[in-house]
Amino acid sequence: MAVFESVLVANRGEIARRVFRTCRELGIRTIAIYTALDADAPHVRDADEAVEVASYLDADAVVTAAVEAGAAAIHPGYGFLSERAEFARAVAKAGLTWVGPTPEVIEQMGRKDAAREIAVAAGVPVVPRGEDSPYPLLVKAAAGGGGKGMRIVRSPEELDEARAAAAREALSAFGDETLLIEKYVERGRHIEVQVFGDTHGNVIHLFERDCSTQRRHQKVIEEAPAPTLTDDQRNLVLTSAVALAKQVGYTGAGTVEFLLDDATGDAYFLEMNTRLQVEHPVTEEITGVDLVALQLRVAAGDRLGITQDDVRVDGHAIEVRVYAEDAFEGFLPQAGRTSIVRWPENARVEHALESEQVVSTAYDPMLAKIIVHGGDREEARAAMLKALDATAVLGLTTNTGFLRVLAASDAFRDAEIDTAWLDRNDVPAPDPEIPRVLVAWLSAMLSAVSDTTTPFRADGWRLAGSPAPTIVDLDRSITVDRPSGRVDDHLVRQISAADHVLVAVVDGVRHRAVINVQPGLAEIVHQGHRFDFSPPDRVAGAAAHHSDGAVEAKMPGTVIDVRVAVGDTVEEGQVLGVLEAMKMEVSLKAPFAGTVTVVGASRGSQVPLGAELFVVEPADD
Repeated sequence: MAVFESVLVANRGEIARRVFRTCRELGIRTIAIYTALDADAPHVRDADEAVEVASYLDADAVVTAAVEAGAAAIHPGYGFLSERAEFARAVAKAGLTWVGPTPEVIEQMGRKDAAREIAVAAGVPVVPRGEDSPYPLLVKAAAGGGGKGMRIVRSPEELDEARAAAAREALSAFGDETLLIEKYVERGRHIEVQVFGDTHGNVIHLFERDCSTQRRHQKVIEEAPAPTLTDDQRNLVLTSAVALAKQVGYTGAGTVEFLLDDATGDAYFLEMNTRLQVEHPVTEEITGVDLVALQLRVAAGDRLGITQDDVRVDGHAIEVRVYAEDAFEGFLPQAGRTSIVRWPENARVEHALESEQVVSTAYDPMLAKIIVHGGDREEARAAMLKALDATAVLGLTTNTGFLRVLAASDAFRDAEIDTAWLDRNDVPAPDPEIPRVLVAWLSAMLSAVSDTTTPFRADGWRLAGSPAPTIVDLDRSITVDRPSGRVDDHLVRQISAADHVLVAVVDGVRHRAVINVQPGLAEIVHQGHRFDFSPPDRVAGAAAHHSDGAVEAKMPGTVIDVRVAVGDTVEEGQVLGVLEAMKMEVSLKAPFAGTVTVVGASRGSQVPLGAELFVVEPADD
């Protein structure tokens, strides 16, 4: 295999680390880029060399960094510049190798309208156009993805407004207001096929993935192979994906996405992603193929080195995406400093998050991916539950508890989840009772074995050494009789406690939790979910007490609109301003009718979680 002497990864976080890992195995020198905010990030430490840039989106700066560092090739990862044809051209113009398809293919497949025509020419089934379908219809941007510029239309009366709104959003997000109107599939499966092509005309597939578990068009859990496909459906999507890749002359790693209509069983081409996907590890797990190594092989001009007959499916793989968001509070983005981070040992974890690391809203909220493999789907699902139980992020709220509840649900177990399931159904929040019992028990144990003259320890607690007492008041009746006792009506028997990990049996059921108790702090992660039982003034991000008329920032972010001024009269529910962070917009509304007395933010300002942005004084009546 021909290899490059050095590769610069034009990305950050877990994907940069993932590419570096394969490069090291191949003896390739690695070069990272970073911004001032990322100077101490794990991906920077992983690289042999690192170059600072003003922005990951500054194509000229990235190419200049690669040239000055002596890189032979640039791997774009995903996101950022990975699907920008002009960036690929700039790389080639600088005399470097682009690890990806040609700029011409990126342009063609990056537009949904052009990709649709190529699919038709290749004999690939496409979603029927709107004029040929009854309502509901889907209006979507031709030049983008990720749910931007997309509207569901259920009646003729809604069409004009939906088209206007989608066009505005598409123009803002992609600089192009061109729209497609197609049949809307109420209940469908998102099936995607991993394809690979080389410069010698060879194209193969590496089977399919099911990415139906998504929320608002954003993937949450992915798995391979797809558990609900019939043999005929699988054959259709696999052969169609290869036909499309051959039609467009595809080289490198690509993903062809299909929508499978649950009602009819028909599969339709959606779009093609001209890069490595976030969920590529599940394909690697079931095929044993290193997709990054294959990317580098093809970019260097080699043949694929494997044929279609060489690709086999072994077992089942599942991946979950860990996000900095509060899934049980409207999926609001989160930011802050982690205190303790623990990743599972018996799973593949792609991450760039460590203890004592600052997470900001400047970049995508995805923190990590946890991937498991099993002999079959149920074995893989059990492994995922175990992995999520062993995952703990303290100091910052993540969606790991939500992922754990979802993966344990009957709907996921039975593969009943379609692309809109999470938009139709609520996932129940974990019960805080057992976590509260565990924290109360540990607090009592620490107090019982402590010398009351010992000051609080800065590093928290360790029962193997000098323990740290706690001032946490959990409103619990606790009777301690080591090594067992009662917390209210719950019988607790401690098994072990060391290095922030408590293993205990509560009412006959074994529980494992990561707990951090400090002066005025009581935080626990149990089955992936973080609970904070600290006094209110110590809860991370909590704001000082305000009157009922205060409207606070429910997430750290940027104020993108302020619609009122001091002295304005407002109605209950009237939008006062709009806050944006991590691709999410939140409208800030008046809690009741009254007069605006405080406007604490201006358009474009950055605000922390809990900041007081507006105050409304209620009307006299």
